[in-house]
Amino acid sequence: MNNGGLNLLLADSILIVHFIFVLFVVVGFLCIIFGRFIGWPWIYYRLFRMIHLVAIGFVVTQSYLGQICPLTIWENDLRAPAGQEAYTESFIQYWLQYFLYYEADPWLFGVAYTVFAVLILTVLVMDWKKIN
Repeated sequence: MNNGGLNLLLADSILIVHFIFVLFVVVGFLCIIFGRFIGWPWIYYRLFRMIHLVAIGFVVTQSYLGQICPLTIWENDLRAPAGQEAYTESFIQYWLQYFLYYEADPWLFGVAYTVFAVLILTVLVMDWKKIN
């Protein structure tokens, strides 16, 4: 595999990691909410809840600092030497980017991330006595 192919493989791998990170934050919160009603004990594991809180906190902090996610930067840095512009379409890239990236004003993302973080923190405080 030449360097261009390796760079594209690494860029697609970073995109997959980015997608998994987003799934962890969003689906993790949905699991916490539904798990409270279903009785899933694992949603009260302190390590899970702290990692989840730190993940959304990282996103919110970057948004307010006006920074681009490091995963996006690394992916772009790998695509450029391989001769791809950022976010040209490979199979994996097309579908993951379709769900991961959308057009909106940056301030709107900051508001959305903050609201989501407040929801996560509120549920964490509500569950604090049960978290072990």
